[in-house]
Amino acid sequence: MPEHRLFLLRHALTEWSSVGRYAGRADPPLTAVGERQAHAAGRTYALMSDDVPTLVLSSPRQATLRTAELAGLSVSGTSDDLVEWDYGAYEGKTPAEVHDETPGWTVWSHPVPGGESVEHVERRADAVLDRVRNELVRHPVALVVHGDFGRVLIARWLALPAGAGRQFGLDPASLTVLDHADHGPRLLHLNLPPS
Repeated sequence: MPEHRLFLLRHALTEWSSVGRYAGRADPPLTAVGERQAHAAGRTYALMSDDVPTLVLSSPRQATLRTAELAGLSVSGTSDDLVEWDYGAYEGKTPAEVHDETPGWTVWSHPVPGGESVEHVERRADAVLDRVRNELVRHPVALVVHGDFGRVLIARWLALPAGAGRQFGLDPASLTVLDHADHGPRLLHLNLPPS
């Protein structure tokens, strides 16, 4: 049973997230606002935990690594399992542009042409959480993540299907805290803004 908390820090605002572009394989940098958000996210983290996580894992993308750096988290390692959903043919497009091509499309409910299925993303999230659960017995863990993939991690932590991730919001530079109570895994804090 995990004893310590799992922290999810979503990367701060990037050039693409500021206009709502899907960025799965792309690696846009943080904006100036994003850099300020990342600094503030470090203060939010400090308010939520007395413990420095022994393990900090990040997606290898520059937005997550820079967010961790500015938030004052020392990244222990990167994992390709933490990269954002691969949006395939919709990479770089906005939701409005995708809806013009495919009305009603969402990453949660429709196939992603040339990209990842929800089942594949779920398997990646499960692999991350399997690793994390072993670490949480000894110390807190922080994961620096992307928006949609972070939402899948929350769903899977709660033993929900990956598609339930659509119900959770993760704003840029937000902090989410997951832990384990007597009745099982729980969502302690969701989408805390940087302070």
